[in-house]
Amino acid sequence: MFGALVGDLIGSVHEFAGTKRKDFSPLIHPAARFTDDSVLTCAVAEALLAGERAEAIARRFKRWGNRYPRCGFSAQFREWLWSSSLLPFGSFGNGAAMRVSPAALLARTADEALALAQATAEVTHDHPEGIRGAQAAALATFLALRGEPAQVIRRTVAEQSGYDLSRSVDEIRPAYRFDGTCQGSVPQALVCALEALDFEDAIRNAISLGGDADTLAAIAGAVAEARFGIPQQVARQVEAMMPADMREVMSDLYARAGRALPWAQGNMGTATFDPR
Repeated sequence: MFGALVGDLIGSVHEFAGTKRKDFSPLIHPAARFTDDSVLTCAVAEALLAGERAEAIARRFKRWGNRYPRCGFSAQFREWLWSSSLLPFGSFGNGAAMRVSPAALLARTADEALALAQATAEVTHDHPEGIRGAQAAALATFLALRGEPAQVIRRTVAEQSGYDLSRSVDEIRPAYRFDGTCQGSVPQALVCALEALDFEDAIRNAISLGGDADTLAAIAGAVAEARFGIPQQVARQVEAMMPADMREVMSDLYARAGRALPWAQGNMGTATFDPR
């Protein structure tokens, strides 16, 4: 979903900065860019739209990854990307969760969202923690798309995943450090989205943890879009920065789901825009 791309782009300049404040300015920095989070989210969207599974998804990842080889892939993923292997490599990194939001948008039931999340995760991240992270992020987004209140999403995802979602952002932030694992970033990102007052607040919550900022904001951004929509001024600014292939995939994804594009005229979202 586009909220993941927005969060990724906004978070990109904060990834190793250790930002521990919400009032950073500007919201969208001139140096912001799309990273591997957006590239692989688009790959997942394209694969699911084509009805692909297993090795076909892996090939889709390789095509997109080789199109954007310098967008911030981890060393482990790069090694797989440039190899001849289509086998998973046992990862429990948060890459499984950062790219999963199209599964939530296309799923018709919660069980289908969980199944699609597993299918998109296990082609690379076949460790149980990698699958758990992808499923938790997809389920939270799916439930938010159906208008479930934050407390219901928090309880349902905690029961399904076993994650502790009871802490607040203010409780998490002081001791939190960069953590690229699913178990060390997905619960925190979900709290950022579920505690938020609007879309921008979710993104600022995620970045303020001072961790893997682009991925935290990508996961939170997908859930926050489902809860609040995206302010059109933000959506249109980010859309203008998108490569044509990403724009095309997002357009196809929203058309298949029967939803208006976030940057389309008249789709204002429900969140506020702070131009700081």
